[in-house]
Amino acid sequence: MTAALVSSPRETYLRLQGVLCGVVRGQDRNVRRLLAALASGGHVLLDDFPGTGKTTLAKALARSLSARFTRIQCTPDLLPSDILGVAIFNQKSSDFEFHEGPVFTNILLADEINRASPRTQSALLEAMAEAQVSVEGERRVLPDPFFVIATQNPVEFRGTYPLPEAQMDRFAIQLELGYLAPEEETAMLGAQMRAHPLDRIEPCATVGDLLELRRAVQDVRISEELRRYVVDLVGATRSVAGVRLGASPRASLSLMKTSQALALFDGRDCVTPDAVQEMAVPTLAHRLVLDPQAQFSGISRRSLVEDIIRRIPVPA
Repeated sequence: MTAALVSSPRETYLRLQGVLCGVVRGQDRNVRRLLAALASGGHVLLDDFPGTGKTTLAKALARSLSARFTRIQCTPDLLPSDILGVAIFNQKSSDFEFHEGPVFTNILLADEINRASPRTQSALLEAMAEAQVSVEGERRVLPDPFFVIATQNPVEFRGTYPLPEAQMDRFAIQLELGYLAPEEETAMLGAQMRAHPLDRIEPCATVGDLLELRRAVQDVRISEELRRYVVDLVGATRSVAGVRLGASPRASLSLMKTSQALALFDGRDCVTPDAVQEMAVPTLAHRLVLDPQAQFSGISRRSLVEDIIRRIPVPA
């Protein structure tokens, strides 16, 4: 792949990055990783305290793309049919007509996903994994592209249902936005004195641009040595002390694909070890299940992955 071939997709990334960083301040690295998941075909879980900009980031991405966008505000009484759709009997035609649910979109925001019941959460599994749903005994394909951004607040426990391991594994990456530095928070106050920056967003990319970006990511080369490095990093999570369940082969795919996206963003035609290392924590940490002793000892999944990165030799 030559630089000329990747220039147009990279420009799409740069335009999206500029818009998102202008709306959500102090989150340049997380914006980069969010777009890496988008460009590689994965889904994103935003997990952080209330008011840190999770929903704003998702809405900013939706408005910067001229694509279909729907939002689901998850609650305990939300039913699977509220997400997937339902067949309604038409008296005039004497037949059932299917009415599509909000999942039939390009970008789906599932706000506070851990407030939805396990039954409703599971309704998203097939959609996220296979870009299709089975409703009324019929398989229905979702639009291409189909991208899910889910948010959850880790400090709220009443009326919530923790995401099961199978659901967590469907998310390519998990991001934690965190609180802003004082200077960034001060700048945010100034930017929102009269209006919200979201109100000024105009689409800067089309669905076609996004599909072209995804094709370009697939063409980024990754050597056999780096593929083995990815496998070694993921495999190490399955044998490290304190981990009851390590990362799956799906995690290896997510790590490879998001690393390819970062290489493209940086104007390279092949993946380098630093791209793999940058994506290792957001790709792997949320998939780990710690044993009770490790949890009570205060060991974090993030620190375990960071330790693995330091221990596994980097290909020459």
